[in-house]
Amino acid sequence: MTADRSPTAAYRAARDQLIALRDRYDRAMAEFSFPKVGPVFNWAHDWFDRVARGNQRLALVTVEEDGTRRACTFDQLASRSDQVAQWLREVGVRAGDPLIVMLGNQVALWESMLGAMKLGAVIVPTATALGPSDLPDRLTRAGARFVICSPADAPKFDEVAGDFGRISVGRAPGWRDLEDAYGLDAAPVSHPQTSADDPLLLYFTSGTTSRPKLVEHTQVSYPVGHLSTMYWVGIRPGDVHCNISSPGWAKHAWSSFFAPWAAEATVLVLNYSRFDPGVLLSRLREERVTTFCAPPTVWRMLIKSDLSGGPGTLRELVAAGEPLNPEVIAQVRQKWGLTIRDGYGQTETTAAVGNPPGAPLKPGSMGRPIPGVPTVLVDVATGAPVEGPGEGEICLDLAARPLNLMAGYRDGGQEAMAGGYYHTGDVAVRDDEGYITFVGRTDDVFKSSDYKVSPFEVESVLIEHPAVAEAAVVPSPDELRLCVPKAYVALSPGVEASRDTALELLRFARARLAPYQRVRRVEFYELPKTISGKIRRVELRAREEAHPSRASEWREEDFPELRP
Repeated sequence: MTADRSPTAAYRAARDQLIALRDRYDRAMAEFSFPKVGPVFNWAHDWFDRVARGNQRLALVTVEEDGTRRACTFDQLASRSDQVAQWLREVGVRAGDPLIVMLGNQVALWESMLGAMKLGAVIVPTATALGPSDLPDRLTRAGARFVICSPADAPKFDEVAGDFGRISVGRAPGWRDLEDAYGLDAAPVSHPQTSADDPLLLYFTSGTTSRPKLVEHTQVSYPVGHLSTMYWVGIRPGDVHCNISSPGWAKHAWSSFFAPWAAEATVLVLNYSRFDPGVLLSRLREERVTTFCAPPTVWRMLIKSDLSGGPGTLRELVAAGEPLNPEVIAQVRQKWGLTIRDGYGQTETTAAVGNPPGAPLKPGSMGRPIPGVPTVLVDVATGAPVEGPGEGEICLDLAARPLNLMAGYRDGGQEAMAGGYYHTGDVAVRDDEGYITFVGRTDDVFKSSDYKVSPFEVESVLIEHPAVAEAAVVPSPDELRLCVPKAYVALSPGVEASRDTALELLRFARARLAPYQRVRRVEFYELPKTISGKIRRVELRAREEAHPSRASEWREEDFPELRP
């Protein structure tokens, strides 16, 4: 009997291998490699439809603030996305056309992505939080030929010039209504014969340190590459997976699309305009969620809420987006008996470093390289790989082109691929067991009195204090030391921004940090963030350089009681 050599069979075999080796990290590292699914591959046709046709298990569940619940089976989503694909083709969408999808957590988002994928269109996920001033640049740089959005967001495009098709999910003046698709026969559309290297996704980065870059992913880099994310999270067939992430950002595709559906798990979406820790915990228990991913900001809010109700059916807890502070891990473990496992990746990659299920975890460490991903550290000064323990920039080795890496930036950025490596711009330190701990962005780490200061290390100490909800540490100009660590602090509810609070935080940090790391200035301030929720330290650094002293700031020298 001839072995099945189809893309679907290769994908399934790799998926099953990772699931079988989820508790055997060393074997997974030695044995796993990403499957070769080309030269022709389309994930919606060659994977999703293959597992979805006739499958009555739930693929997607959305729960609204008022408790309204909508559930779709795999088979229903396969049929509905067929209708959407047919309709999009009728209104002129063709293979290779860039299509902005600017929708919230509604079922039409998943149907639109699958439908566009089935045609071979290039999807440009876009956050609904973007305003009219952001959109012309996005449409121009992406070369968008069509836009799909909600009626509420349609007016944002009124002043946007250009010849692009306007599609709304629901009636909007002058826009075609995608809901007309649901009256069509659900006949499958033909395979677009996309090659593995053809573009599939264009993502704008969050822009924490500079203008957002435009990242191109192929038909395999995310669809196949996210097997690494499935492995890190620990998702199994039949799981219910919940991911706290906003549509339009790459993390939404990571854990609300590719990784769970690669595992044939249910995606649970809690569609709330305002975050409520108590409601979130109740929904996780009611929906019998087994795997849960949330950014560190959400975890920091959760540990300040009531966790006494227990974890319900939760089995795996993970965090990504920013480094996870050890204090958060410790509190959840104490109250739930479960360990939050940190992981690392970027818009440009899938999960590259992580703590997989069953592996020993070192609090504060992001873990070790994910199987199949050639993650290395490179010396920032020399560009040479760091052997054994040491510090360097997190990079992917291009000697064997990593399948889970972007094709490149659409608008420059070739320096990111210099010297035979993809450079993430993040610095980390590796110990003698191979565990990697985040130090900071190459732009964020700074020197004070000739000592290198990692903002993340200082922030991790500050958030241990109950008065601190979040903190961001940046260099503040100083005549004696060139610069000193300054903490911008968002206070917990009910805490007064006073002299006494500043004194308490300075004392707290002094007792727990080395002298060169000591926080010497504090300002209570609403932290600036990208619309994806990441802290914009670059904005705080610029604020310090422009105004090195202000009345709202508390300095060490303001407190006689802190003098030796």
